[in-house]
Amino acid sequence: MNLTIGVLALQGAFIEHIYLLKRVFPIIKDLNPKDQDPPSFEAIEVRNTTQLSRCDALIIPGGESTTIALVAARSGLLEPLRDFVKLYRNPTWGTCAGLILLAEAANSTKKGGQDLIGGLDVRVNRNHFGRQIESFQIELDLPFLDSLPESIRLSATKFPGIFIRAPIVERILPHVEGTQKSEQEKLETIVAPPRAVTDAKAKELLESEVRVRAFLPGRVNQLKDVGNDMEFDEEAGNIIAVQQGNVFGTSFHPELSGDVRIHVWWLLQVQEQVLRRRKIS
Repeated sequence: MNLTIGVLALQGAFIEHIYLLKRVFPIIKDLNPKDQDPPSFEAIEVRNTTQLSRCDALIIPGGESTTIALVAARSGLLEPLRDFVKLYRNPTWGTCAGLILLAEAANSTKKGGQDLIGGLDVRVNRNHFGRQIESFQIELDLPFLDSLPESIRLSATKFPGIFIRAPIVERILPHVEGTQKSEQEKLETIVAPPRAVTDAKAKELLESEVRVRAFLPGRVNQLKDVGNDMEFDEEAGNIIAVQQGNVFGTSFHPELSGDVRIHVWWLLQVQEQVLRRRKIS
């Protein structure tokens, strides 16, 4: 099985993702049964529709979500990205800015707002933890990594979470056909345009439930306690990783940590999802 993993390379930490993917490919091959032909992987930078069309899966990196959306729109890539994620339900992972772009709704947007791709039925708060100087690193408990083989889990149980002007998932939204109208009515909240899933294979892969994959315990309350002057939505939570079917998002930057475990976990998911898709007649 040949798999092409694309990394959106319009702005942000795309090189770091490419580097970690290339480290992880041999690990995935070794984890496959010895009596089966090992998968063949390729990592490519994606800047146009031709490159996107080659991809079996896509990573949208951390960076500046407004800039990424603007460049994608000006280069004619925004609508194909929406089709890739929402219409065809291809495996996609967004980190930090990528999570913002994959959300169906986002608030605390800049004046004039920004475009979203959508795909995850969540509302995110952009730059929830404040400015660049309020970025931080913290050890995270990520229970979903427990599914990794023992040889990959290593001796470490915590994952180094790097948060740089990070968003947070404020609310899990109901899955609706069409636009998230209740979110559209909120002040300073933007929503992604709808995409009706018509592709037969995509319908088989569509999941309405959003699974929370990780929390950030206590951070919101800590910020309030020290007198942070940010506006906190009364619904604000501490969700930092979510998955809905083939679409995955993290508030933090695994690509900057040097720790390959989340990339291994995600690629194993991609391998399974692509194989399932190819089996659907």
